[in-house]
Amino acid sequence: MPEFDVDLCVIGAGSGGVRAARVAAGHGAKVLLAEEFRIGGTCVIRGCVPKKLLVYASRFNDEFAEAAGYGWSVPKPTFDWGKLVAAKEKEISRLSAIYRAHLEGAGVKVVKSRAVVDDVHKVRLLADDRVVSARIILVATGSAPFLAPDIAGLEHTITSNEIFDLPELPRRILIVGGGYIAVEFASLLTRVGSHVTLAMRAENILRGFDEDLRLALRDALAEAGVAFKFTNPPTRIDKTKHGLSVALTNGDSVDADQVMVATGRHANTRGLGLERLGVALDALGAIKVDAWSQSSLPSIYALGDVSNRVALTPVAVRDGHAFADTVFGGKKWAVDHTNIATAVFSTPELGTVGLSEAEARAAYACVDVYATRFRPLKAALSGRKDMVLMKIVVDGETDRVLGVHVLGEGAAEMMQVIAIAVKIGAKKADFDATMPVHPTSAEELVTLHSRSARYEQMKLDPGEAAALPDEERMP
Repeated sequence: MPEFDVDLCVIGAGSGGVRAARVAAGHGAKVLLAEEFRIGGTCVIRGCVPKKLLVYASRFNDEFAEAAGYGWSVPKPTFDWGKLVAAKEKEISRLSAIYRAHLEGAGVKVVKSRAVVDDVHKVRLLADDRVVSARIILVATGSAPFLAPDIAGLEHTITSNEIFDLPELPRRILIVGGGYIAVEFASLLTRVGSHVTLAMRAENILRGFDEDLRLALRDALAEAGVAFKFTNPPTRIDKTKHGLSVALTNGDSVDADQVMVATGRHANTRGLGLERLGVALDALGAIKVDAWSQSSLPSIYALGDVSNRVALTPVAVRDGHAFADTVFGGKKWAVDHTNIATAVFSTPELGTVGLSEAEARAAYACVDVYATRFRPLKAALSGRKDMVLMKIVVDGETDRVLGVHVLGEGAAEMMQVIAIAVKIGAKKADFDATMPVHPTSAEELVTLHSRSARYEQMKLDPGEAAALPDEERMP
């Protein structure tokens, strides 16, 4: 008899777990994957994919408005939230079925069940209380919304899990938080007709992103109709006959039909049995792992959001592939988590890779900044006030590009390509030597020849640099 029932038991069928299971099976491993909800995880079911579909829907509002400037006569458009939700559900169901088909086609046994770790080589499937022995256990359970602050009335709120399936579009919604989830939903809901208020502890949105882009996006969202309550989080939420009444820190109140809490996500490790076995967790409950996704117990691995490294779907996928190749394919390799491009799918869109200006100035003796603001060609006839902001951060001593940041239409698509250059260590001179594609917004990235600012011997930490007055950052 074999020593173990399976070579690998994966707990969680999100992007990372699915990739790890498929690749391991391709290497000849006997794989069982347990998932209690739907195949595809947060990204496919209630995250990146449905969110981007809603973002597309919201941008048609702008397209209709711009059409008149280009000679089109468009009747007054109407929006049907229920139709959008139904179309979204149909698409994610299709994608989930494809994920399952790929898993089963690779020979992975998929079980619909919550799973907990019973021992270093044992997993209990709660659906039928069956115990499966596995040589390797991979925890890929992702993360879950973290509700904060802990105030009276928190039970009346929703999270990004529920927002996708609301039966009606909220006429008034208060979103708590200033991170990318809060900002994206504030942007898209405003454009489909909700009155949105964004309340947060911070003084600005998107902590950790480049300061100039934060300021520019804040102003663009305000122009679109988002109301901001900075340093003014809720203290109490009461249900009334007209909806919800939210008391804020400064004594103000906001009336809303829905309150969505988007104050971050924490690793989904609760109740998995890991602490009982002695698996090392960090302060937020995430599983501590090494460069090869191995936990403090040799037979237990973890990847994706549950390991609290870089909480992005492509990172989970890459980590899953590296894990499977390393453990089952005889090819040991680890993922490089530096210079990872990312995007905030607000409108306007934000794309970024590498170091912000503040981070660069904290780490390098000499930093050059190349920046520009301009009105995109599309706005010439539409009359819209849209602006594009681009910024290149360069090591002034070596000419290596340390970071690139774009706010404007197509920023995410640009960043996917620009990330290649930053990843391989391209110099500013390489950008300058690249022939532009005209007329495009992206051409500005290779025609920015005049330096906007140089900072020498200013060893500031990111917080100090972010606090610099505007005239010391970008002209």
